[in-house]
Amino acid sequence: MPKTQKPRRPAPPAKKGRRLPPVTAAELLLEIGVEELPYQFIAPALAVLKDSAEQLLKDHRLAFQSARTLGTPRRLTLVVEGLATQQTSMVKEAMGPSKAVAFDQAGQPTRAATGFAAGQGVAVQDLQICRTPKGEYLFAVKQEQGRPANLVLEELLPQLIAKLSFPKAMKWNNTGVRFARPVRWLVALYGGATLPIEAAGITAGNRTEGHRVLGSAKGIVVRDSESYLKGLERQGVTPDPQRRRHMIEEQIATLCKETGFTLNVDGDLLDQAVYMTECPNAIIGSFKPAYLEVPQEILITSMKEHQGFFSLRHKETGKLVPHFIAVTNNRAKDMGLIREGNERVLAARLADAKFFYDKGLETPPADLVEKLRGVMFHQSLGTLYDKMERTEKLVEILTIDTGNHGVIDIFRRSARLANTDLLTAVVGEFPTLQGVMGGEYAKHAGEDPRISKAITEQYLPRGMEGAIPESLNGKLLSLADRLGKIAGFFRVGIVPKGSEDPYALRRDALSIVRILVEGDLPLKLEPALDKAEEILAKSNIKELKVGIAQGPFDFIVERLRYYAGTAGGIKRSDVIDAVLTPTNTHALSFKELLERMKALEFVTAKPEFDPLIVGFKRAHRLVEKEKNWVRQPVNPALFQHPSETQLREAWEKNDQLVRHLLVERKYSKVLEAFVSMKPAIDDFFTAVMVNADDRSIRINRLSLLKDIDDLFLLFADFSQIVVQGS
Repeated sequence: MPKTQKPRRPAPPAKKGRRLPPVTAAELLLEIGVEELPYQFIAPALAVLKDSAEQLLKDHRLAFQSARTLGTPRRLTLVVEGLATQQTSMVKEAMGPSKAVAFDQAGQPTRAATGFAAGQGVAVQDLQICRTPKGEYLFAVKQEQGRPANLVLEELLPQLIAKLSFPKAMKWNNTGVRFARPVRWLVALYGGATLPIEAAGITAGNRTEGHRVLGSAKGIVVRDSESYLKGLERQGVTPDPQRRRHMIEEQIATLCKETGFTLNVDGDLLDQAVYMTECPNAIIGSFKPAYLEVPQEILITSMKEHQGFFSLRHKETGKLVPHFIAVTNNRAKDMGLIREGNERVLAARLADAKFFYDKGLETPPADLVEKLRGVMFHQSLGTLYDKMERTEKLVEILTIDTGNHGVIDIFRRSARLANTDLLTAVVGEFPTLQGVMGGEYAKHAGEDPRISKAITEQYLPRGMEGAIPESLNGKLLSLADRLGKIAGFFRVGIVPKGSEDPYALRRDALSIVRILVEGDLPLKLEPALDKAEEILAKSNIKELKVGIAQGPFDFIVERLRYYAGTAGGIKRSDVIDAVLTPTNTHALSFKELLERMKALEFVTAKPEFDPLIVGFKRAHRLVEKEKNWVRQPVNPALFQHPSETQLREAWEKNDQLVRHLLVERKYSKVLEAFVSMKPAIDDFFTAVMVNADDRSIRINRLSLLKDIDDLFLLFADFSQIVVQGS
């Protein structure tokens, strides 16, 4: 008999795995792969890419933690961390007709209500009545659920790419899309999944390209930013511009330490190296020492502008050495071949530069003056010779105005020779050497050292950048040239509009401001500008000021306003407005105006200042508001309260004192005098009513306040000052 089998126990149920929390955020990676971009385009494009992405995501209710960009000549990349997987839901309220219009007397909806409901896509019975400041109105309240982020991104990313613009763009296929260079591939990943967006005729995938020489022809498949960065590094690409910058700086520092040379630091050249490479590798090369006979500015400029090479100096003497550093976009076993190639190319460039320089030595600057007649400066302003004559006359006037009669001939000759280097081959090849080469050629021709120095300094400063001219001759030459240029273009109706300023008049105006403020010159703008305009009129330059609202004087004063708020360190715009009254700007030097701003801003921090301004503004408003009165000399016999006498005495005590202190430019003392008048002003307004019924008393009190008003206005328009907290 078979054994009875025991019944088997049922197997225990399998343990269920832990349920993972739902994914609420993921990473977005977008790469635009292109043919090599001009290095100047990359940094601005990355800034626009980041700002536009952040704004688009916010506008479409997609929350994110952070956004950053990466870029090389062949790629513009956006990485967004912690991007929500769902749009934030929102409630939309639309206001419709009033309740009275929406329902008839029987309480039935009218056509206004039904039409509003249909337009909003809701049923009439779902409309809500809400009370508003205007009364009861109908509202359509709709809950808009957030859409999945991947669907939203498929719509947004093509828009984001389209937002990128460049100084120069091109078309390369039948899509008609314009971009700086042809787009060759797109990568779009969200949470590791490909977003099949399309732009410029290309559908995005998950494959990118490595270095053109060091990378694999197959490219790289990426899943996220981590695999993207690591994969590109293996393929010879460093995508992060800041990391490339650090690599270049370290490589250059190592080369300088090994050789004992020092780098001729150039921020623009470093930017160029960062954005022209994907795999930066700095090497040192050399050129023939014989080229050091050429002025170093030519060698430095030739190395920079033609080849993008860094120049080097001797550590102790500071003189240029016959070596250079090049940042290559390659990493080869034998870098010697690359170095030799760079040396050969540079040798040809330096040979050309030396030839151009030597050619210029054959003709002294004085012999080139007449040839300026054959070069047009501007069709409405004549030739370079005409411009030179106007500048020469203005330099003479400014020299006399500064009390330097003994050097008039020297300063006039500086102006006469200033632009002759524009006719030389070396300036034709290197326009940035204008002035520098003029000074060199003048020195070689045996001109007075003051002349060669002024010619060298004539283009200084370049707006907010760099130092101003050191010599008086250089300052006056720079001023005369720029004043004549601005006055001339304004006279013929050519002025900056919006962002357009083809003749760099704003930069010239800012340079004028800097020379007048920082140059320790006893010159005021208006008389100097008047002389420039008078010279233009005598030169038969036709006046074509059609539809120009602002003249050259106000145009330059606006640059002073900008300078005061930046380099001048004035943080309060109301202080700048208070000092830059028409009376002040026409009567004072720019240096005096800035000194007044600094003194006024300092005193605004004192606790007693704001109450003083409140009292002054009250006096100012009363005087300005009251129209039916004629100012009369203040008559003490009409005073009816001691506070009137007290205010009159305060004015008498400070009137001449303030005028004397203003002449001596003791502006802090002036403001102390104003503050000392606060009790008298307060007591006056507490004790009396200005608009008294008796007309003679009212006019007397208004005249007294007008005296106070005029005294304060000698310094600034205090009505422009904003009382803090008001």
